[in-house]
Amino acid sequence: MKIRLILFSILFTGVFAFNLRAEIVLPAIFGDHMVLQQQTDAAIWGKASPGGYIDIVTSWDDQMYETRAGGDGSWEIRVRTPSAGGPYEITISDGQELKLSNVLIGEVWICSGQSNMVMPMKGYRNEPITGSNEEIVTSGNDNIRLFTVSRNKSLDPLDDLSGQWQECIPVNVSEFSATAYFFAKMVHQALGVPVGMINSSWGGTRIEPWMSEQGIKKFDWVTLPDKSQTGDFSQQLPTVLYNAMIKPLTGFSARGVLWYQGESNRLEPDRYAGLMAGLIENWRNEFGIGEMPFYYVQIAPFDYGVSTVNSAFLREAQLKASTVLPNTGMASLMDAGDKNFIHPAGKKAAGQRLAYLALAKTYNMSGFECSGPVLKEMEIEGSMVKLTFNHAANGLTTFGRELVNFKVAGENRIFHNANAFITREGITLSAPQVANPVAVRYAFEDFVIGELFNTEGLPASSFRTDDWD
Repeated sequence: MKIRLILFSILFTGVFAFNLRAEIVLPAIFGDHMVLQQQTDAAIWGKASPGGYIDIVTSWDDQMYETRAGGDGSWEIRVRTPSAGGPYEITISDGQELKLSNVLIGEVWICSGQSNMVMPMKGYRNEPITGSNEEIVTSGNDNIRLFTVSRNKSLDPLDDLSGQWQECIPVNVSEFSATAYFFAKMVHQALGVPVGMINSSWGGTRIEPWMSEQGIKKFDWVTLPDKSQTGDFSQQLPTVLYNAMIKPLTGFSARGVLWYQGESNRLEPDRYAGLMAGLIENWRNEFGIGEMPFYYVQIAPFDYGVSTVNSAFLREAQLKASTVLPNTGMASLMDAGDKNFIHPAGKKAAGQRLAYLALAKTYNMSGFECSGPVLKEMEIEGSMVKLTFNHAANGLTTFGRELVNFKVAGENRIFHNANAFITREGITLSAPQVANPVAVRYAFEDFVIGELFNTEGLPASSFRTDDWD
């Protein structure tokens, strides 16, 4: 009888200890169908029993990695990823196995911004995406994977977020960011490697909520939220979207960032260029990936109404921001705006133009253009103004349209419509009312359909040579 009691006690204690042992818990960003960045030391982390031993085995090289969980159960292991390929498996164990299946190794990009980045392939209600039905039907591709971060906000930085990796099939693509999907499709076609897209966006949001507390402190006009407040709070408060929707991603290895935002900051264009550069520097510091590539979409022309600030000033701020920091670039949509809809239907242009930037500047491909024409120099000869452009080595074109969006002004700062034509060197323009021109503006209005392109078909941004209010 005594022996039975001892055996029962041992068995009970063992079962009780087994049940107390915490299962391995991974953040949502790790799961079946995920993509890990190729040729890097990719971090994998999670929770387990405090002090317990964790090992990871990667099927691409059968390598085992080991570590021990800390006092709070936290652990992290870095695994060396190979060149692009897959699918693979990753086995994580603390005595009980957790297996991640159908894992690809390739190129990972993080996408963020407001509603134009959110806008799914199926479009918004009564607001379509051009060609979306065909694109969705033919979207099946096992080498593209999609992850959408659920909307959330927090006054303090969080460790995890909500979402899951999905395969690239029509039912999933229809709900995924159209801009991000078109980017992924072109990058995959050009490089022939798996592509993982992580979309963490929220419609209608300003840029300040997407910056960390450390990053936003450099802007003395921004007030940090009171962290002691209770109850609901606005998603427009500085730092609250970064805390909930970006901070949990900062340890995840990625190639770069795509950004599509600005409409909600259009009333403060004088501050936006600095905020844009601040966001880029902030994320680079937080992700710890040096000069991480950062490419973004310029807001498209739209009729905001006569009682507001001309959105061309915000477009100008975005153009200026692209020249401040290395490894950045801007995709112009001057040909794709819609007077009545703030969400342009031409999301294929947005995604592909971001892809041109990445393929040229990050992946070092050549033989094509990655940017629309950018003003290089203005020369004044009497009543004539001559403009030359970068990103126009093979010349300029209007694809048969007239140049109607150039204006010229003299010392009186009154702008007049200009007669403009394309030359071998660039553009020459003049206006009969302006004998001594001093400044030029192109498409510098809220809503306008730009007609100036390089011969590769990429549009010039609106621009001006003056700095007048």
